[in-house]
Amino acid sequence: MEQTALRPKPIPGQERGDGGPSGPARRPHAARRRGRRLRTMLFGLFIGAVLVLSGVGLGTLGATVIGMSRLAELRREAQPPGHSAPATPSAAQAAPAATLGLEVMDDEKAGALVVGVHVPGPGYSAGLVRGDVLLQVDKIRVDTAADLVRAVAAGRPGARVTLTVRHRGGGYQQLTAVPGLVT
Repeated sequence: MEQTALRPKPIPGQERGDGGPSGPARRPHAARRRGRRLRTMLFGLFIGAVLVLSGVGLGTLGATVIGMSRLAELRREAQPPGHSAPATPSAAQAAPAATLGLEVMDDEKAGALVVGVHVPGPGYSAGLVRGDVLLQVDKIRVDTAADLVRAVAAGRPGARVTLTVRHRGGGYQQLTAVPGLVT
């Protein structure tokens, strides 16, 4: 008898002697291997999560410790020689300092470059925007950000000051601001 397309010739080694229907070969250990792989994968994910979380915790702790030591160092540098820190916060209270509610840095040229304006705040109310350069506070010339801090702190909170400003576009303007208190 010849083989036809309906009944293909069996491949050598796969012939079944019982003549029953052919099905997939049974592998008795496949379920156990699948279970071991799943357990190994879950264990690896768990260990990875623990390592990541502990690394984040250690990194945060390290950044906090480094930041606190740097802060303490800056405070020590700011104190005059022979001056000890006050024992209580009430002893440290002095006259309140005025502020414009700005974040500034030294400009490439003379002046203090505004890099942030607090909303609401005296600088925002006066019309200052990020990118402006403060050149003068009343009659005091501002060459650096430290000069601006000194000029504003020298004034009284609530007293009007005139600010000379160079805008990002190149125009100059005089604005009036009322410095407030730091809260």
